[in-house]
Amino acid sequence: MDTGQSLVAAAWTLGVVEQTLHNWVKAERQGKLHGAEASTVSAEQMEISRLRAELARVKMERDILGKATAYFANEQK
Repeated sequence: MDTGQSLVAAAWTLGVVEQTLHNWVKAERQGKLHGAEASTVSAEQMEISRLRAELARVKMERDILGKATAYFANEQK
């Protein structure tokens, strides 16, 4: 299914490494991808996955801002 998202954006949204998603897309196009059908994933499971990815992104941003704050606080002394 093509949603119009770039591979990088889709990987970020799903919380997977870009290369992993690339491999999945390639396997799907070659007819070699086997596993759970998309219909077996509930809306709640998709939302949980999206929220986990967002939480990881927010934690990373928080850590970066904390380090920047500490750096600039030490620089002013």
